[in-house]
Amino acid sequence: MNHLSYSRRRFLSNSSMGLVAFSSMPGILNAMERMHGMPKVLPNKASPDFKPDVEFDLFCKSGSVSILPGQQTQVQQYSALLKKGPKETITGIPGSYLGPLINLQKGQKVRINLHNKLTESTVTHWHGLHVPANMDGHPMYAIDPGSTLIYEFEVLNRAGMNIYHPHPHEATAKQVYFGLAGALFVRDEEEAALELPAGEFEIPIVIQDRLFDDQNQLVYAGNMHDRMVGFYGDRILVNGRPNFQIDVASRAYRLRILNGSTARIYKLGWDDGTPITVIGVDGGLLEQPETKPYVMLAPGERLDVWADFSGRKEGSQLVMRSLAYSGVLPKMAMRMGGMMRHANTLPVGGDYSIFTVRVAKKVSDSPKLPAQLSKINWHQLGALANPDKPIPIGISESPMTMLLNGRPYTYNDIQDFEHIKLNTIQLLEIFHAHGGSGGHGSENKGAGTGMMSMGHHQGGMSMMQAMRHGGNENKEGGQVRGGGMGMMMAMAHPIHLHGQQFQIVSRTVNADQESDYATVQHGFINSGLKDTVLVMPGEKIRIIKPFQDFKGLFMYHCHNLEHEDMGMMRDFLIE
Repeated sequence: MNHLSYSRRRFLSNSSMGLVAFSSMPGILNAMERMHGMPKVLPNKASPDFKPDVEFDLFCKSGSVSILPGQQTQVQQYSALLKKGPKETITGIPGSYLGPLINLQKGQKVRINLHNKLTESTVTHWHGLHVPANMDGHPMYAIDPGSTLIYEFEVLNRAGMNIYHPHPHEATAKQVYFGLAGALFVRDEEEAALELPAGEFEIPIVIQDRLFDDQNQLVYAGNMHDRMVGFYGDRILVNGRPNFQIDVASRAYRLRILNGSTARIYKLGWDDGTPITVIGVDGGLLEQPETKPYVMLAPGERLDVWADFSGRKEGSQLVMRSLAYSGVLPKMAMRMGGMMRHANTLPVGGDYSIFTVRVAKKVSDSPKLPAQLSKINWHQLGALANPDKPIPIGISESPMTMLLNGRPYTYNDIQDFEHIKLNTIQLLEIFHAHGGSGGHGSENKGAGTGMMSMGHHQGGMSMMQAMRHGGNENKEGGQVRGGGMGMMMAMAHPIHLHGQQFQIVSRTVNADQESDYATVQHGFINSGLKDTVLVMPGEKIRIIKPFQDFKGLFMYHCHNLEHEDMGMMRDFLIE
C-alpha cells in the first residue's frame, strides 16, 4: 500500500510540478533519500554541554500482547528505561501495548535516547511540545533500524497532556495503528496549586478503534478507499484494552482523555445525559471550567474532564458513549453506501459505548471544582504581524492524494506565505478549498457565503481539477471554483500545527452545511490553547499562532493519519 501511494504521488509530482531541488540542505543528506523526496539527516548525538535533569532510553520494538481472549496480538510498542530523574517520570500501563506515561515538569532539561529496534525507519514526534525544530521529530530525522537518535530540550510548555508518536514519511498511520503511541504529561506550579484530583484519582483514557482478524491479529488499510476516508476499526479499545471499565469511589476524578485513533472522530457524552465538565484541552487548563452536553474529540485532540461521581449509589454505572452525529464523511461516500470495505465496522457518526464507570465504593469527602483554573496569556489582535492577510491553510481532496493549499507534500516546497519571520504572532485561516469558504486575504463573510476566491499565493484547486491535473497547483493562482463534485468529496479534517499552541479566533460555516454542523457545533471548546482543531466541511476557522524561539522547519498537517500519509501535510520555515 505504501509503495502504491508513493508511486502515484511521485508520478503526479514529477509530471505536474517538476523535480524538487534540495540545494538548501547541508552535505550530510543522503543522495538516494533526496531522490525519493525526503532527505535523511544523520542522527543527533548527545551534546557534552547539555546537562539533563531527566534522561531515559525510549525503545521502539515489536512485541506481542494479550488484547482479546486467545492468541496474543503482534504489535509495535514503546518501552522506556529511566536513567536519571524522579522515579515517577516513567509510569507503565500494565498489560497495554501503549507506551508508558511520561511525566515531566516545566523547566526540566530532558535527554531522550530513542533506540530503533524495528525492521523499518522511524522517528518520534512530541505532539504538543514546544521544542527546537531538530528535536520535533520531522520525518527527515527518521533513523534506520539499529540506530539511536538523541533528543535534548528544555520543557517550555505549561501543564498539559501531550502525545508522543512516530512521524516517518508516509508510514505514520501504520506505525501508530500497530501500537506506537503514548501520553506525555507536563506539570507546573500553577496546576499544582489547584490540588486537582491526582494519583489514583487522575485517570488517563486513550481511545482507539482497531480491527482484528480471526487470529486476533490487527488488520490495517488494505485498499485506497480505506485510506481516502481514513481507516476505521470495528472495536473500541481504551488504554489498549476492550470493554474498558473503571471502578471509582463516589467522589471527583480527573479524566485525561486522548483520541489516539488514526481517523475516527468521537462525540463524547454520558449515557444518562449528565453534562461533561471540561477543565482543559490540548494546551492545558482553561481559565474557567466549561460545561457541555457533549464534546467532539478528533484524532490528536485531548480533553481534561472533571468527573464528579459524588452522590451516586454504590454499584451504579455510568457509560461514556460516542453519540450520533453527521457530516464528517464525504457525501459521495455516503451516497455510495460508504467507502469502507468492512461491513461490521462501527458506523462513523453512530452511537456506541466507549467505556463504563462503576461506583465501587461510597465515600464522604471529595474535592471541589475550582471556579478559576488558570491564567492564559492571550495574544491580542494588535500584536499580529498580518491582521489583514491571514496565512491560508486550504484543504482539498482528490482520489489520488490529499492536498493543502492545492499541493501534496513535497520536501523543500516552501511557498512564499510559508516563510515565517521568527518571533512573530500570525493570523491563520483554515478552510475547505473546494470553492466555499475564504482564503488568503479574503474577507470573513461568515456563514452562508458562496464561492469565494483564495489569495494569489495559495494555488488551491477543486477535486475535479485534482482529477484532471493530478494534484497540481492552480496555475492561474487566483479564483478557486469548485462546489459540485469537490464538495461531494469534502470531509472533516483535524488540522495539527507543530510548535507552539494557538488560540481560536472564530468559526464560521456555509449555510448549506448547517444541518450537519448542528449535530456537532455545541461540542467544540474554543476557550483554551490548541494544537489540533477539527475543521468540518464548509467550515472556516481563524486562529492566532505564535512562531517564537526556534528557527527551522515545522510541519502542519491533517491528523487523520491516513490523510497525512497521502500528502495532506506542509512545512512552515521559521527564519
